[in-house]
Amino acid sequence: MIFLVKIANLLAMGEAKRRKEISQDSPAVPPVSQWWSKEKSAQFVKITTRGAWIGIGVMVAYWVAIRFIGPALGWWQLKD
Repeated sequence: MIFLVKIANLLAMGEAKRRKEISQDSPAVPPVSQWWSKEKSAQFVKITTRGAWIGIGVMVAYWVAIRFIGPALGWWQLKD
């Protein structure tokens, strides 16, 4: 009987309430997250974003050197 009442409550309540109730029944946070905090996640995103922009800048500089600087100085000729 209690099981049927619980199912009826799950079907009748909104999504946010249902998720809250499910999260209360779920086990504790896994041990992996004890060393990986929100601050470390934010730091990881910050570092990888900076690295991505540095990579994009290096790629653009390389393209400019190959496409314009080298041929302008007569170091090589492009075959278009």
